[in-house]
This record gives sequence, structure tokens and C-alpha cells, in this order.
Amino acid sequence: MKLRNSRAARFAAALLTAPVALAPMLATPAHAIIVFDPSNYAQNVLTAARSLQQITNQITSLQNEAQMLINQARNLASLPFSSLQQLQQSVQRTQQLLNQAQNIAYDVQQIDRMFQQKYGNVSLSASDQQLVTDARSRWQNTVGGLQDAMRVQAGVVGNIDTNRTQMSALIGQSQGATGALQATQAGNQLLALQAQQLADLTAVVAANGRAQALQSAEQAAAAARESGLSLRPVALLQTEGPPDDGLLRHWSAPAVGVDKHHGYAVQWFALSALIAGLYVWFQLIRPRRQAASHVA
Repeated sequence: MKLRNSRAARFAAALLTAPVALAPMLATPAHAIIVFDPSNYAQNVLTAARSLQQITNQITSLQNEAQMLINQARNLASLPFSSLQQLQQSVQRTQQLLNQAQNIAYDVQQIDRMFQQKYGNVSLSASDQQLVTDARSRWQNTVGGLQDAMRVQAGVVGNIDTNRTQMSALIGQSQGATGALQATQAGNQLLALQAQQLADLTAVVAANGRAQALQSAEQAAAAARESGLSLRPVALLQTEGPPDDGLLRHWSAPAVGVDKHHGYAVQWFALSALIAGLYVWFQLIRPRRQAASHVA
């Protein structure tokens, strides 16, 4: 009976001490326990979001700077077109026509010498053959001046087609300009084209004036030879006097040829207005619109 009691006591003691002995092996270590702090987690999330926003802002800033550099490169790009050679060739052709003036060239000293020789001293004591020879020489000068004027006019008319082609090309280059420098260079070439056309107009006016001057000088020399007087290249109109003196009072004013130049004036003013409009568009309005589109 005692033996059984002692065994039961030992078994009960073993059952009681088993949990205590196994507790260290079954217990979870302190370093393996996960502790979640919501406030710390939220703070970390906010910090990460701010860092991501800063990175996004830096990327956007770099993109804007890269676009700005691209725009600056476009503004500094040179126009891949030049009409200078064609314009110089047109001016050179007109200059060659002027240099081919017959008998009396566009030279001040030569003009003075030829006028003194052919028109200034009309000798009445010369032989008939000499008078005929001088008259023929003056007539040839007049006809040559008229022919030179017509040749210059034909050369200028021939330049119109070239000018039209150059103008179309320059307008196309100006409209397709990718930057301010290209637009400016296209505008400058348009101004050069206008200068070349003004040079052609000046050549035509000079040639016409030369022809008219030679014709007037021939008439003055013929009148001096017939009257025996040295005439000046002017006309005197008597506006007052007795009505019965038989003099003609109502003289028709000579045509000076101003009306025919009105069309030229309208053309050049219209071309100047066109160039001014193109300059305002490509230098002021278009760059602002491009800048506004890039910012947007």
C-alpha cells in the first residue's frame, strides 16, 4: 500500500514538473516577437512619398531644362538656304547691260567730253559733209541710247521670273523656319531681294533718262545748227504779253513720265508692307506662341 502511494506521488510530481522543464524549450524567444507601430509606419510612408515627389520634381526640372536647350539649339540653327548667289547674278546681269552702253557710257568725264565734242560746239563753217557726219553721229547716239534703254528694260523683265522663284523659295524657308535665327536670315534675304529689285528699277530709270537726254541734246544741236545760235537745254514760256502779238500762250506741259512709275511705287510699298508683316509674324508673334505652347 505504501509502495503504491509513493509511486503515485512520484508520478504526480513528474507531471507537475514537466511543464516547468519544457517551458524554456516551448517558449518563443523575445527577439522573434514582431512589434507593429502604426504611427511609425505612417511616418515612414510619408517620408517615402515626399522623397518620391522630390525625385519626380527633379525629373520634371531636368526635362524642362532639356527642352529649353533643344529650343535654344533650334533658335541658333542657321538657315540651310541662301539666295545670295542668284541675287548677285541678277545684279551683275543688269550691271553688264549698263556697261554695254553705246557711244556715251555712264562715266561723268566721258559724258562731259562727248557732249562738248558732239553737242556743245556746233561749227557753222564746217563743210556739208562734216555737218552730215556730226548729225549722223548724234542720231546714232540717240538711237543707241534708246536701244540701250530697251535692253536694260528687257533684262529687268527677265529678272522678274528669277525674282519670283527666289521669293517663293524664301517665303517657304521663312514659313518652315525652326528658330528665330532662321526666320531672321530668311527676312534678311527677302530684304536683299527687295534691294536687288530696287537696283533694277534704278537701272531702268537711268537708262530711260539717258535716252531722253540724248534725244533732247540731239534736238538742241539740230536747232543750234539751223538757227546759228548756241541753245541751252531749257525751254522758256512767255505767260504775259499783249494778246495780239501772235505768240502761243497755252502750251501743253511735257510728259515727264511720272505716271508710269506709280505702278512701281505701289508694288514696292506693297512689298515693303509684306516684308514688315512677315517680320512681325516671325520675330514677335510666332516665337511667343511657340514659347507658350512649350510651357503648356
